[in-house]
Amino acid sequence: MDLYEIRGGVLSVIAEEADHQELSRESTAMEAHNVVSDGGGRGAHNVSTFQRFSVDTNESLHFEPCENSSPSPTGAEAGQDDRDDVFEVEETEGEIITIRNQLQGKVAEMENFAGHLEEIFLTVEENFGRQEQHLEQHYNDVLQTLSQRYDERAAGLEEEKKSKLEDLYTQLLNCGRAMDASKELIEKAQEIYRYQDKRLFLKTVMPAVKRIEEFANDEVDLTLSTNLEFNTPLADLSDVKTMMDSINVVPAPSAPVINPQMPNSATQTSLRVCWSLFSDDTVEYYELYYRPVLEDTPADSTCAPHVSKVNVKETHCTVTDLLPNAQYELWVTATNTTGISPASEKALYMTVPSPPVIKQRECTSCPDAALIRWESGNTDPVDSYTVELSEMVTGGTECGVTESIVALPTCQCLIQLQAGRRYLIAVRAVNIGGPSDTSDVITISTTGTLFSLLEDTAHPCLSISEDGFTIFYGDEELPISAMALDDSTFTRCVAVLGDLIPVRGRHYWEVEVDDGTEFRIGVAYEDTERNSYLGATSTSWCMRHILSPSRHKYEFLHNGWSPDLRITVNPVRIGVALDYEKGTLSFFNVNLEQHLHTFHSHFQNYVQPCFSLDNPGAITVHNGIEAPAYAFM
Repeated sequence: MDLYEIRGGVLSVIAEEADHQELSRESTAMEAHNVVSDGGGRGAHNVSTFQRFSVDTNESLHFEPCENSSPSPTGAEAGQDDRDDVFEVEETEGEIITIRNQLQGKVAEMENFAGHLEEIFLTVEENFGRQEQHLEQHYNDVLQTLSQRYDERAAGLEEEKKSKLEDLYTQLLNCGRAMDASKELIEKAQEIYRYQDKRLFLKTVMPAVKRIEEFANDEVDLTLSTNLEFNTPLADLSDVKTMMDSINVVPAPSAPVINPQMPNSATQTSLRVCWSLFSDDTVEYYELYYRPVLEDTPADSTCAPHVSKVNVKETHCTVTDLLPNAQYELWVTATNTTGISPASEKALYMTVPSPPVIKQRECTSCPDAALIRWESGNTDPVDSYTVELSEMVTGGTECGVTESIVALPTCQCLIQLQAGRRYLIAVRAVNIGGPSDTSDVITISTTGTLFSLLEDTAHPCLSISEDGFTIFYGDEELPISAMALDDSTFTRCVAVLGDLIPVRGRHYWEVEVDDGTEFRIGVAYEDTERNSYLGATSTSWCMRHILSPSRHKYEFLHNGWSPDLRITVNPVRIGVALDYEKGTLSFFNVNLEQHLHTFHSHFQNYVQPCFSLDNPGAITVHNGIEAPAYAFM
């Protein structure tokens, strides 16, 4: 059984367990749906809503209305039991999701480990092949060197033999000539000795004696003219010895393996990189290469990012002077006296993101909560965000206790707060490298409901002041062709929506008007029709002021219908009180503390403040203020 079969078998078992957990989670979710549906069926005649906390691993904490959940005929205790059942089911769903995430994490770890084993297997195989080639090359080099030394020594011996033989031959010739001369003298002497004629004997003997004396006086060298021993100096085989020793000293290192990036291992400008060597190779130093990954650079571009290199002795290194929230491609080689290893597989590391930027104009709040929005400010993706908040005590000093909300996947967060307090709020961006520095701190007050006007919903004839709370309708009419219209823009009614009220509860704001302006103020659903007037449909509720030649007329419109009411004192400052729990929307004359009218409606969805001008003029919105006592009596 090979590595792939083992890996596939283990992963199949884990995948089956994960599927079983997923089916259990879906079954539990269906049970939760049935519980809510049954509760709605029992109390259909008396509908009420309550908050449901929704927890998801991929979404931030948010609130959803339970439209069909209502008390049972037995009273509040049965309704509380339904709520407890729902929360128990949701808690069970959360546990199942946690178990599933743990299983998925284990599967990912096993896949990574199997991948490492595959890399080790391939590295060992490559190293063996490389060592086999290296040994064969050494063997061939040693044989070639020894052959060269043999040829050199054989040639030297041949030359020495030839010289010795020539010397011996010359000496042999000289010895032969001496023997011939001696033999000739002996024969001559014998011949003279046999002469009978004494006179002839005496005449010839004297020259012969003289010649013999001369020959005898000549010294004959009877020693060998050359050494019969051959000069055989020891051969210089030091290079061969070095080659032989190098085979058994150290092999070239195998390829290192870069470890995956560890959490919190980076800053905005630095990365801590670690790697491993899965062998007993001797390494003198490592070379770490890195370069930024640019998405808009083609793979075959000649303008590829510059590759930087760092030499280190250890199996870890901190690379500095990097870009924030940037991906870097890294690889490493190992070097010893024998050579350089193959490069490791390339790994991607990320530096810490830049601090987010809170969009204070788009943040909303109420006495119970605040909706904080920000923008990432980073080109590369961010894994999550962390919101940090601390309460400001009397005197404007910061309380030492700081609360953190972590693992936010989007650029907004709904935070539950206490009424009548002031908070300092900051945001961090988080990726695999770690958390960024904190953003600029903003102050949120929970004295009253604070919202901003959504300029993308405003009719083209409207303009909004720089502070975002005064709405103008000028005298100049724009032709339709000059209007920039889209699906969210009001086209018929010269109106604008305020930001979504973030939570259910009580909300209050005021609008400053004048006698000469026709206006509509109230609330509307987010999907209210943009080509109709406020109050003309079932998705909006508003107070309308109409100028007539004889008097000021006020209407309270919903679905095109208004009660017959007459207001004798024209309000200059109008208070609007929204109570989700009681299902009421009330209007007041703030200066007189006078109640004008109340709509009764079970708001099924969140509503948004809405404002409209029916003739040129201006109105000013005052929010973030404390609701007067009479507003919610």
